[in-house]
Amino acid sequence: MRIFLTLLVWFTAWLLWSGLFKPLLIGLGVVSCLLVLVLSQRMGMFRKDGFSLHLIWRLLPFWGWLGKELVVANLQVARVVLSRHMNISPTVIRLQALSEDPISQAILGNSITLTPGTVTVDDHEGELLVHCLTREGADALIEGEMNRRVAALTRS
Repeated sequence: MRIFLTLLVWFTAWLLWSGLFKPLLIGLGVVSCLLVLVLSQRMGMFRKDGFSLHLIWRLLPFWGWLGKELVVANLQVARVVLSRHMNISPTVIRLQALSEDPISQAILGNSITLTPGTVTVDDHEGELLVHCLTREGADALIEGEMNRRVAALTRS
């Protein structure tokens, strides 16, 4: 059932994003989704200990919060870049992920990188190396709101 629901979600997303409803293209979409499904199965995506669809109800509020943070970070970076004095203070920090789950660590690293002004350079055994454009951005990461929210995603 989980595999079928995943296939349905992927195909629906493909169909909506493509916006093309010609029979040939729909058939190619089905084939591409099936190919991704086979590859995902071989990679072990559908194991019980892997990331599963039941977490989607936790992800939706997280995505809303992350979207707000992206807007705020974009405005902050635009202000820094457009100011006459370019008050940047490039900083590299080490951030310990609160969750030991590798999926949570990947989500944390990707969320940090997605946020303007920060790039996750490395993730080794739960310790992330992050480059920040400003010291304020580094302090916000050290404060840990994003880390706490990501850890809450996969907490049982």
